[in-house]
Amino acid sequence: MAGAAVPGRLGGRLRWHAAELLERRAESATAVTLVFRVPGWPGHLAGQHVDVRLTAEDGYSTQRGYSIASAGGAGDGGGDGDGERVELTVQRVADGEVSPYLADTMMPGDLVEFRGPVGGWFVWRPEQAEPVLLVAGGSGLVPLMSMIRTRRAAESRVPFRLLYSVRGPDDRLYASELRQGSPGLDVTHLYTRRAPDGRGRPPGRLTAEDLVRHGWPADFEPSCYVCGPTGFVERAAAYLVMLGHAPERVRTERFGPSGG
Repeated sequence: MAGAAVPGRLGGRLRWHAAELLERRAESATAVTLVFRVPGWPGHLAGQHVDVRLTAEDGYSTQRGYSIASAGGAGDGGGDGDGERVELTVQRVADGEVSPYLADTMMPGDLVEFRGPVGGWFVWRPEQAEPVLLVAGGSGLVPLMSMIRTRRAAESRVPFRLLYSVRGPDDRLYASELRQGSPGLDVTHLYTRRAPDGRGRPPGRLTAEDLVRHGWPADFEPSCYVCGPTGFVERAAAYLVMLGHAPERVRTERFGPSGG
């Protein structure tokens, strides 16, 4: 992933910031959203991520990258006040080293370190005028949710369409928020294992037909953002190009086993 920060800091050296947990809330049986206060946070763009570092009392340190879920915007840039609030949504990896601590153990008042924001390619800016197609697999929704929230905060009228693939209804992230919706945002859930009763589409993987039915035609020239497990992302991106979308308009972010 590219190591670029927000405008004005491109090319600058990223530094570590102390991050205090303020709040935690469950998103699903295996995922939790964590709200941090990060004094001196420079702000971020929708779609960027952050490196999170944990350090034990004996000095052992480890770090992982997590997508930012909160709306993009400028930070305070200084050391006074409460600092910028940054939200991460963490999916617990059962045998992971970092995610179980973040998802199960960390409590309000506890500290970790953040470095970022990171990433300059997989981002959406409110000044973009073209339609947007978001394609998410599982927790790949997190950076796309930042784009949705940024659009709402900016009162943008750019039309968004989200195709969200999950195993079953209980695995959905941000279910209540997406259910409320906002003007110009169309949300379609695709279920791979278990669909709600009365659902017309049977459970199954994302198909090219799903993208035709619920996405944008290629001649609309939308910006397409695809995020999820590697296999899901490669399949979705290939379908989009096959359907006529220009490869340079298909931006991808993928994740795989990393130790959590």
